[in-house]
Amino acid sequence: MRWTIKPAADENTAKYLGSELGTDIAIARLLVQRGIKTFNQAKAFFRPKLKDLHNPLLMKDMDKAVTRIKAALVNNERILIYGDYDVDGTTSVALMATYLETKTSNISTYIPDRFDEGYGISYKGIDYAQDNNFSLIIALDCGIKAIKKVEYAKKKEIDFIICDHHRPGKDLPEAIAVLDPKRMDCKYPFKDLCGCGVGFKLIQALGQNYNESIEDLSIYLDLVATAIGADIVPVVGENRILAHYGLKQLNSNPRPGFKELIKNIKKDVLSLTDVIFVIAPRINAAGRMKHGNYAVSLLKEKESAQVKMAAEEIESFNSSRRFLDKETTKQALLQIHKRNEIEKSTTVVYNSNWNKGVIGIVASRLIETYYRPTIVFTKSGDFLTASARSVRGFDIYQALEKCSQYIEQFGGHKYAAGLSIKEENYLDFKSAFETEVKSSLAVHFKTPEIFIDTEISLNSLTPKFYRVLKQFAPFGPQNLAPVFMTNDVFDSGYCKCIGEDDKHLKISVHKDNSNTFNCIGFGLGSKLNIPHNKEPFAIAYTLDENHWNGKISLQLKLKDLK
Repeated sequence: MRWTIKPAADENTAKYLGSELGTDIAIARLLVQRGIKTFNQAKAFFRPKLKDLHNPLLMKDMDKAVTRIKAALVNNERILIYGDYDVDGTTSVALMATYLETKTSNISTYIPDRFDEGYGISYKGIDYAQDNNFSLIIALDCGIKAIKKVEYAKKKEIDFIICDHHRPGKDLPEAIAVLDPKRMDCKYPFKDLCGCGVGFKLIQALGQNYNESIEDLSIYLDLVATAIGADIVPVVGENRILAHYGLKQLNSNPRPGFKELIKNIKKDVLSLTDVIFVIAPRINAAGRMKHGNYAVSLLKEKESAQVKMAAEEIESFNSSRRFLDKETTKQALLQIHKRNEIEKSTTVVYNSNWNKGVIGIVASRLIETYYRPTIVFTKSGDFLTASARSVRGFDIYQALEKCSQYIEQFGGHKYAAGLSIKEENYLDFKSAFETEVKSSLAVHFKTPEIFIDTEISLNSLTPKFYRVLKQFAPFGPQNLAPVFMTNDVFDSGYCKCIGEDDKHLKISVHKDNSNTFNCIGFGLGSKLNIPHNKEPFAIAYTLDENHWNGKISLQLKLKDLK
């Protein structure tokens, strides 16, 4: 791993901010590094306010969306809430449906079948709307490229409102309203909302028409926070406010489905990290292994017996998913070895029998072994379908655009995308993708990189320091947990490997006259020799708490050591 120390904060600015806040200079430096240089900026950072959310009507087409929905409510039209099968999509559908159900009983939900219909708006979904007399479809977390599907619906006299956050193509669907802050002609101040975030802006705009305050709508923010965590969008600006209050809702008064999923987490306060590693995989497992409807049902259900049953089903799907992604990853690694593709600039693998629901996870697993842009294909109907994942600094969406002559359909983000191709184009696509990445992937992006905020002494790591540091949360992209570096530490003599296959590293370290700190290094078991040799070494880490036998102590969560 490459260790890159971030540019130091301007010392004069840090001293000024520290004196204004009455805080440790090390805390002030971290704030300045994050672009926070004044008392008011720090106040907004540490104390997010719902009133600082932007006016939803600043979003292009928002007024049209509100007008059309109000007309549908007045005319007792049937409204179909349509969304993708992942966490962002299912939380969006649950949010929009539960809100509109407070206005009308003419609401139903639709999640496409991952295996039968694939991603996004489907002809089958539109036919379902026609057969059941729906005259308006509100699509969430999908639809920005569904030009032909919207035309098809129009012929059947079905209107569309699209709430998406993916990159648009050069043309937009001819829907009643297309809400997407990434539209070139949209002047909405915050561009990085997730799909559920765009959905929340729509209910915020609707709420203004019904004299509902933003506080009245905060009951839906547990869904929005879950989507923000799962979709790995930047946790800054509006997302930070939404995540902050969503976590408050999740910790104080979660909806019954979440309450059932988190009942076994032995923590006083759930963080966005807990959402990402505990809640999100379970919500996702429904769409990966069976159907996204199970997730929507869990998130909407209020009756306790039904909630318990739905949560047990989700837990079962998640267990199956974990087994399947582990086995598929083994097969994919074996394929790379057999084909002698270890030294390539890309990983592109294919097996017609792989489960479409886990190929995205497998792509991420392969990057953990071979750090390079990765695409995992499986067979889906007449086409091969794939999930693509990238490494830090490389835009895989742009790389796919360069290979578009071999692609039938694709969409996504800089670091994650989905695509489908004809089977006969697989080898040509694989070759073209390798050529494109090899020519454009800078050498330094081929090695994982740790960004270190600052070097710090172990003596600075006090409970008071950590109490302030916790208020930097919620952590996520563009507001990551601070990573510290300490040089010349020594092992206290208790280093050992733990976990399955001795995968993890447990050590305790000290330096000079400092306290001894326990450290845990997940996935760092292979580096046992470094502390073992009794020589001084450097550690890169985040600060954490360890809860054990009713006692709480500071612990270092190792990112790397050398």
